Amino acid sequence: MPYSTMSSGLLKSSEYLTGQLLIAMPGMTDPRFHRTVIYMCAHNEDGAMGLVVNKLFGSITFHDLLDQLGLEDTKPTVNLPVHYGGPVESGRGFVLHSTDYVREGTLVVDDEVALTATIDILRAIAENRGPKRSFLLLGYAGWGPGQLDAEIQANGWLNVPCDEDLLFDPDLEAKWERAIGKLGVSVSMLSGEAGHA
Repeated sequence: MPYSTMSSGLLKSSEYLTGQLLIAMPGMTDPRFHRTVIYMCAHNEDGAMGLVVNKLFGSITFHDLLDQLGLEDTKPTVNLPVHYGGPVESGRGFVLHSTDYVREGTLVVDDEVALTATIDILRAIAENRGPKRSFLLLGYAGWGPGQLDAEIQANGWLNVPCDEDLLFDPDLEAKWERAIGKLGVSVSMLSGEAGHA
């Protein structure tokens, strides 16, 4: 979605969206973000970074990922799906997870959710020593200073508080509508048109 970078300050610091869910409006024209739900890992005056939490990354699985990283000797008891985290750096991996697992290199986003991008967490998950709940993702969504704020003002996104059950729900198809439902409205009530006073 091409928007020019605007000066920061469109949102007050108390309105930054770190730890919230960003929901694509029904009129989202960028196919990479159509019907997406994004967990916001960081949002401040320098820009924003989030992870799409309701789309799969093709047919790649946890076993495939371990093989590609040279960890084929690690034999996981589960074969988790790998999710599409966003269009930026699609070869870069992330694990979004519950805060019962925090190690060096883990970014604790809030009381319930953390982000780790190390091979150690993949090994821990494969050996059943990892976090209670987790998502494996490749790529991320990123915005420059003021860019996300401008997209929100242009009626591209909604935001809602995150809850761990919705975030880690494996039913990816229903996640977008469930996230919108947290606003107390149905999808049919939303318009893709920006309002003007």
